[in-house]
Amino acid sequence: MTTGLPSQTQVIELLGEEFARAGYEIDDVVIDTRARPPRITVVADGDTALDLDTIAALSRSAAALLDGLDHLGDRYVLEVSSPGVDRPLTEVKHFRRARGRTIEATLSDGSRLTGRVGETREDAVALVLRDGRELAVREVPLTDIVKAVVQVEFSPPNQAELDLARTDQARRTEAGT
Repeated sequence: MTTGLPSQTQVIELLGEEFARAGYEIDDVVIDTRARPPRITVVADGDTALDLDTIAALSRSAAALLDGLDHLGDRYVLEVSSPGVDRPLTEVKHFRRARGRTIEATLSDGSRLTGRVGETREDAVALVLRDGRELAVREVPLTDIVKAVVQVEFSPPNQAELDLARTDQARRTEAGT
């Protein structure tokens, strides 16, 4: 049975250029044919956070492009959103986009680190860590990170941590190494 909905690949090909012009890339497309009406969810991400106005603009342009498909009609619901905070950080760009945010990382040796993301390079990320009452910046090779997730913060971040995370040439100390 055919649903008349485009495939994930077709949606990415159709919308990718439009999202790129707005400064975002399509992270994922989920097509739920079991929902009534069927749902097309487009997850977008970029170097700047998606605010409601941007999501609305991307939704309008995506709907116009999708509605232009002859066989689609209006038998679907479109949702444009950003990745949730529970999305694992798996690529360099994810760490770069998480700069200034606190993450919990599990390393290949089984140890865990909780720190604020600083400068990210192709092979490593700087994490601002608490060492007692002091702050230390530790450069962690990305190949050593087996899992990393952004942590939800309910109180304002420590300004000294933010300052260190935002400094590209932070004084790096090797905490624990």
